[in-house]
Amino acid sequence: MSETRQTVQHHDEPRHGELRGDCANCFGLCCVALPFARSNDFAVNKSAGDPCRNLQDDFRCGIHTRLRDSGFPGCTVYDCFGAGQHVSQVTFGGVSWREAPETARQMYEVFPVVRQLYELLRYLTEARSLTATRPLHRDLDRALARVTALTGGDAEGLEKLDVAPVRAEVNPLLLKSSALVRAAAGGKPKNKRGADLIGARLRGAKLRGADLRGALLIAADLSGADLSLADLIGADLRDADLSGADLTGALFLTQPQLNSARGDAATRLPEGFERPGHWTR
Repeated sequence: MSETRQTVQHHDEPRHGELRGDCANCFGLCCVALPFARSNDFAVNKSAGDPCRNLQDDFRCGIHTRLRDSGFPGCTVYDCFGAGQHVSQVTFGGVSWREAPETARQMYEVFPVVRQLYELLRYLTEARSLTATRPLHRDLDRALARVTALTGGDAEGLEKLDVAPVRAEVNPLLLKSSALVRAAAGGKPKNKRGADLIGARLRGAKLRGADLRGALLIAADLSGADLSLADLIGADLRDADLSGADLTGALFLTQPQLNSARGDAATRLPEGFERPGHWTR
């Protein structure tokens, strides 16, 4: 099967390039709505609904270019997939929580719901772009249209929306898409779904086409590993060593996953991904 990706747009679903945070058009929602605890990822405690101390009047981060050095590496591995600007500019019509404080509570409740929907859109859009998933394109189109329609709901409806049934509807399609693409890897399928591989020594491992959905790969040594065509949806790559690893064609990989890992100039990335600034050159 071909590994070629197609650029496909259908109906009114977001384009792949739009499925990432656009801070310039967001009211700093991830910096306000979400809580975090003092840890290796965050320098201070912050409660949900309290603005981060680094949030500026223009809703931009005052230490964005030096988050890691300032004790906030956790912020560098988060992406709302575009939910922030949608909630800010569409759901609440461009009126911020500062301008209309009475909307703040609801805005903070709606944001994580829409973020989950946009994450699903991110995965569905990728699946639909793959030639190997052609037998599923019609079903993927329907799923994209349904999830996109849900994101267009009003604030009251989104606040009450239970995303779990939507995930249950989408997941079988993503699993089928994964199986179709990974079949091109050949050989015996490698099933590491949900595996505890924390700190595992996987240097040079042959994991082409492996199912690594939800695998715990924290601090794993994956240097030089072949992860091409591997399904990495939900895999925890925090502090994993991807130096020299091959991730070309990896499925459902996200930029935050890469940002949480370590790598170097020899790491081969799928098209459209940025090499994190903290990786060695």
